[in-house]
Amino acid sequence: MDIGVGKQQLVEIAKALSKEVRLLILDEPTAALNDDDSAHLLELIKQLRTQGITSIIISHKLNEIEAIADSVTILRDGKTIETLDMHEGAVSEDRIIRGMVGRDLESRYPDRTPHIGEELLRIEDWTVHHPVDRSRKVVDGANLVVHAGEIVGIAGLMGAGRTELAMSVFGKSYGTNISGRLFKRGQEIKANSVSQAVEHGIAYATEDRKRYGLNLIDDIKRNISGSALGKLANWGFVNGARETQVANEYRRSMNIKAPTVTAITGKLSGGNQQKVVLSKWMFANPDVLILDEPTRGIDVGAKYEIYTIINRLADQGKGVIVISSELPELLGICDRIYTLSEGHITANVPRDEATAEHLMQFMTTFRETTTS
Repeated sequence: MDIGVGKQQLVEIAKALSKEVRLLILDEPTAALNDDDSAHLLELIKQLRTQGITSIIISHKLNEIEAIADSVTILRDGKTIETLDMHEGAVSEDRIIRGMVGRDLESRYPDRTPHIGEELLRIEDWTVHHPVDRSRKVVDGANLVVHAGEIVGIAGLMGAGRTELAMSVFGKSYGTNISGRLFKRGQEIKANSVSQAVEHGIAYATEDRKRYGLNLIDDIKRNISGSALGKLANWGFVNGARETQVANEYRRSMNIKAPTVTAITGKLSGGNQQKVVLSKWMFANPDVLILDEPTRGIDVGAKYEIYTIINRLADQGKGVIVISSELPELLGICDRIYTLSEGHITANVPRDEATAEHLMQFMTTFRETTTS
């Protein structure tokens, strides 16, 4: 399809609502939606309740559950832990989290002291046209800088051009008539294909891991090794023993919950699938990782683990770009945050100046600012 994951989600929801249903089951309905679209959907669900339609919502966005649910059933490791009546007493997000992870989570985001080094990647005057409507610019003259050891966020409403920017930088895997310049440690580079981008140390973890990020019918081992098979090959043949060893190392270090690395990836939970995606690119050892919605559809416990991994990558001197629809997530883990609006970068906000209101202001404006 030529529309993004978020718009696909809206179409899927519209299709379900077009039928005369009495029970509506929504699995992560707002995972790919921005705050405004999520609020509209939740309001619609409230209206359906007044019409006698029952809705079951599966979600990891606890603030939405707290706002709309009459009762909450918590599952952990495939078992029902408890059911909470949201109308009896104050059921807080922290109370729900305790049931989900089996313990109190003192902080949603791990502590980190950044050690930011030299400029690692610079994107100058980057412009991308739509692959079908070639007259339309989806990214227009974007400028962006990432330093070694830095976590940089990209915030924007649906359709702002976040994923389009990331994919076009990653080997021009999206868009047409792409123009602009890429610099790696001050030297201009060409990344006209995915293989060239990987050779230059740029990796992109897609927002749609099931469709583009993983081979769900293959095992963990081959998914991890797939991005850099050359590191495991001798005379054109993959060293199977070394491939298994590498996969086991990542299974342990990334805490991938699977009995062996021969487990089929499609049978893992969303959080463990995401860890496999990250392991794949970590094995390729890039200098810059672009992570597009890295915690979408993942529970709070697994999110914390992903944040810890992102911090670890930055501490190793890598530059990390995080694209997220959740502003609290960007505010919790990023050193700087760029905002996008209709393909334009409208602000470059340091961590100590960033608030959700401040970012939203720039996400809904069309005044382009300079990059520093």
